[in-house]
Amino acid sequence: MSKRIEFSRKDKAKIIARANGKCEKCYAMLKTGEGEVDHILPCALGGEATMANGRLLCRVCHVEKTAGDIKAIRKSDRQRDKASGAVRPKSALAGRKRPKPALTKTLPPRAMFVPTNNVVSAKGGKL
Repeated sequence: MSKRIEFSRKDKAKIIARANGKCEKCYAMLKTGEGEVDHILPCALGGEATMANGRLLCRVCHVEKTAGDIKAIRKSDRQRDKASGAVRPKSALAGRKRPKPALTKTLPPRAMFVPTNNVVSAKGGKL
């Protein structure tokens, strides 16, 4: 996984000015300091911290987009791990399945009830 790259102050200011106080996804009006600068293509997927890769989003839109980004990043991580051999494939074709060894001997049947001579009644006396 790559290290997160933040936008410079100049790029953030330019992105905020370009948005003109609106969310660039749902076009909701934002108060000063309410918007969040977001990477269009996440750093983990090869995105850079440039003005062309940034946009101003409201909190709701940013949460939705980030949830989708996390799924894509995890899928990318799994594919990279599988390709590099860090994780074994789980398919049936990946490895030979060995049959279980056959039982060589059978056990004798278990006694279900063994009578005892020392049975005590509920009143404390022997039967």
